[in-house]
Amino acid sequence: MRNLVFLTTVLVLSLFGTLNCAQAQYNNWAVGFRIGEPAGINVRKYFGEKKAFDLNVGTFGGLYGTNRSYRSGQYRSVGFSVQGHYIHYAPITKSESIRGYYGYGGQINTRRYYPVRLNGEYENALSLGVSGIGGVEFFPPNKPYSFFLETGVYVELLQAPFFLNLNSGLGLRYNF
Repeated sequence: MRNLVFLTTVLVLSLFGTLNCAQAQYNNWAVGFRIGEPAGINVRKYFGEKKAFDLNVGTFGGLYGTNRSYRSGQYRSVGFSVQGHYIHYAPITKSESIRGYYGYGGQINTRRYYPVRLNGEYENALSLGVSGIGGVEFFPPNKPYSFFLETGVYVELLQAPFFLNLNSGLGLRYNF
């Protein structure tokens, strides 16, 4: 699996490296992938002055270990996640090639939950919570893509109130 992720990353970076476009900039949409917690497909919609909506759809629970205490049991698998954030961004450099951002939103996760009462059997658990992120994005000159690095926190509200998880990741987006 790790070899497949590595190979896919190399191929995508090679493809983007051969593309040439005017000046990389904020456009209407950006689509890419995020490796981290959660990991998956990343879509960003820019609107208004220095605002955007960021959506991640993918997996949850793989980066920080699949065997983790949770409520009165544990989860032992990677689950499915949908995460959305309302983003505020601003240039960090005069050329605007490096931009900082922060945002807040929510996250929905599903995973296999192994409560003690089921003696090794699992039940599917759906969790809902709030999350916040902060990050930095780099737009190489004359390229239609950007690289980003971000970190934040997820605070679960349902099923285990105040269960905390670090959300961090890096990724690549194609801006069009």
